[in-house]
Amino acid sequence: MNPVIGLNISKEKSHGQAFLERGNPFRGTFHFQHTRDGLANLYQVLKDVESVSKQRPVLILEAIGHSQSPVVQFLEEHHYIYIVINPLISNRLRKSQLRKVKTDAADAYLLGELYYKEEFEPFKKRGV
Repeated sequence: MNPVIGLNISKEKSHGQAFLERGNPFRGTFHFQHTRDGLANLYQVLKDVESVSKQRPVLILEAIGHSQSPVVQFLEEHHYIYIVINPLISNRLRKSQLRKVKTDAADAYLLGELYYKEEFEPFKKRGV
């Protein structure tokens, strides 16, 4: 298995979609607040994916500025690998889809699919 979670980050709340492998979504779209309790919900999803796949998932999200900070800090504290992509890349894929759906849940799903179609490098902190 090659698990990934696509995260569509918004100002105070984010949506996610987990995949166990390409073409195999895990459960439905989930959402969480950028609070301690909300991030605990994200952590539970991460652990559920790990339990089923026997691997830690990679997370993929768009670069959107400071709104992603609480989520990124949480991922770093828990030592998860994440990929931050330019929104122009996901926008290009969105435009190539037959169905022109633009929702937070659809964007999270799209980011997960994008992971399997492209080759991305994980985010690395400077000096590491």
